[in-house]
Amino acid sequence: MDQFLITGACRIAGEVKISGAKNAALPLLAAMMLADSPTTLHNVPSLQDVRTLIKLIAGMGIDIQKEGDTVTCDNSGIDSYFAPYDLVKTMRASILVLGPLLARYGEAEVSLPGGCAIGSRPVDQHLKAFEAMGASIIVENGYVKAKAPAGGRLIGCEHSFDMVTVGGTENVLIAAVLASGTTRLENCAREPEVVDLANMLVKMGAKIDGIGTANLTIEGVESLHGCEYSVVPDRIETGSYLAGALMTAGDVTTTHTSADLLHPVLKKFEAMGATVTHGGEGHDGWIRAQIAGRPKPVDIRTQPHPGFPTDMQAQLMAICCLADGSSTIIENIFENRYMHVPELKRLGANIKVDGHTAIVRGVDKFTAAPVMATDLRASMSLVMAAASADGESLIDRIYHIDRGYEDVESKLRGLGVTIERVKG
Repeated sequence: MDQFLITGACRIAGEVKISGAKNAALPLLAAMMLADSPTTLHNVPSLQDVRTLIKLIAGMGIDIQKEGDTVTCDNSGIDSYFAPYDLVKTMRASILVLGPLLARYGEAEVSLPGGCAIGSRPVDQHLKAFEAMGASIIVENGYVKAKAPAGGRLIGCEHSFDMVTVGGTENVLIAAVLASGTTRLENCAREPEVVDLANMLVKMGAKIDGIGTANLTIEGVESLHGCEYSVVPDRIETGSYLAGALMTAGDVTTTHTSADLLHPVLKKFEAMGATVTHGGEGHDGWIRAQIAGRPKPVDIRTQPHPGFPTDMQAQLMAICCLADGSSTIIENIFENRYMHVPELKRLGANIKVDGHTAIVRGVDKFTAAPVMATDLRASMSLVMAAASADGESLIDRIYHIDRGYEDVESKLRGLGVTIERVKG
């Protein structure tokens, strides 16, 4: 199992190019299965989760290939509607193939998913909506077996999600665009990745109103055509590298990204004493964060978009560990997303957790120690903490970081981090 060896006391500074968003690329790859003509998707990151989903889709007889950051997809040869456990178990996003299979082909058999152990992400929100659209669903032997109603086409409905769910919103939206009649969805997720999916579906011929709001109205169409589209920049990767500047009195400029994607995070950076500047839009934008001295403490409460994103909680906690004062962090999205706390404490952090609340009292510096990555985003917080610590730190289970950060060693070295991958 690979590890990272990081020699700390680094100042994180320089320019880094941001990749396409993993959390946008995965639903876009699934949506490509809807088209009746070839589709081309650009700015697709080279990540383990992306490779897994492409392999899963290819296993159904679909001609899907990735060259560089471009994926092409031709569905004409599909001959299976089955998503096996050995692939689905490695990432929860695999459940996103259920929507397009059910909507376009009328049936699907998809294993219940796996992924990071950071708390409950109930698939039942997906299944309730599909049943409201007329699908018959059986969960048996670890598989979801679904069939469209007689005639092979889902039926438009009115449905309100019991909770805000990004994956559920994406899966149901993908299915609804080919349903018969009109679907009205309430309490939808509004994350930029959901907006990106809706925009690509519209480019494929879908009819969607309310994009970017909690209420979506989808008028089903008979078919969708292929298109050419580019994945939105990764706002979490952007925030993660900028966070490194705040932890090391550094100066980081992220390019090929947009400030519009992460205003809540940038506001917290400014509250911590960083000077944040930005320009341009979309893939042509840039953001710079620089700070002198220790950051100031802040209070953070994670919320669905447009609130502070849970995927940046671990990175902000790592900054707070070095702040001049005490910070309070409240995690409202996942009930088990403080697994990085014991690892940060091994590096010298002063953190006390009570339920969903963490009290972080800033220390002067981190001290190197062996630590273990516990989930995708926590892994990046440990990398940044180790980069700022005195001495050498060995980070175990870095397969988590490979799932969400493209070319991470090269990008970190370009920012001044002394990092080596130790092959396991």
